[in-house]
Amino acid sequence: MLELTSVTKYFGGLAAVDDLDLEINKGEIVGLIGPNGAGKTTLFNLITGVLRVTEGNIRFEDKNITNKKPCLIAEHGIVRTFQETSVFPDFSVMLNIIAACHLNPRIGFLESIFRTSKYHEKEEHIVERAMEIMQFAGLWEVKDVPAKSLPHGYKKILGIAIALAARPKLLLLDEPLCGMNAAEVVRTNTLIRKAWESSITLLLIEHNMKATMSLCQRIVVLSFGMKIAEGPPQQIKKDRKVIQAYLGAARKYEGPFRYSEELKKSKEDIPAKSEDNENAATNEKHKGPFRYSRGY
Repeated sequence: MLELTSVTKYFGGLAAVDDLDLEINKGEIVGLIGPNGAGKTTLFNLITGVLRVTEGNIRFEDKNITNKKPCLIAEHGIVRTFQETSVFPDFSVMLNIIAACHLNPRIGFLESIFRTSKYHEKEEHIVERAMEIMQFAGLWEVKDVPAKSLPHGYKKILGIAIALAARPKLLLLDEPLCGMNAAEVVRTNTLIRKAWESSITLLLIEHNMKATMSLCQRIVVLSFGMKIAEGPPQQIKKDRKVIQAYLGAARKYEGPFRYSEELKKSKEDIPAKSEDNENAATNEKHKGPFRYSRGY
């Protein structure tokens, strides 16, 4: 469905995404994880046309979408959310979703000027569609509440609902669970699963590892712009490169009260203390503050 081939993005001399190959198959939920600064959001920006690709190609449903405008990519069926939810703060929840329905159906300029019968039909369809999405996302009870007055969890869900209004084939979710409490995480996870069950393919960035491992069928791990691992959740949990990317790697220390053979060997090379050595050390002259030889 989505295919990235040798995709690279430079900012000056820095490769934020470095020679990345990635495939997303239709009907999958794929997780994209990695430490902060790994290039995850940059990759979303490249796929959706917010940033231009320096090298490589991006294809969606066998069509080349590399460096196309975001509005054209959205028309192809790739829609995304953002870490900071983009809403009209003074609009109600319902009006925010209605505004997001502009791609389907499309209302022409003359239709909106002359208020034709076709215009009214499309308007009715948009309102019905917005009501369906609110019920689907669990926002019906707050449909008349201004977006700026919503709790954080509801705002994030509204961001997903706005994306669903564009009828995506591939939905990119950028940290949909960020800042949520346990109850909000459960509610949002349920919505994400419902979206997947309605035949939407999902690619999500998330730092909540428990939720990511339970939601995703396959996980891709980035570090410094490069793909370092890919596979099912259980495999990724045990991958040494992934553990090192998140936690770092000690060269000698191997765990609580355990040391590498190299460190043990270096300890064995230290000569053992003897009585003669202790006497020789005692007979030395002053070697530091408040310490003197025996003959002083």
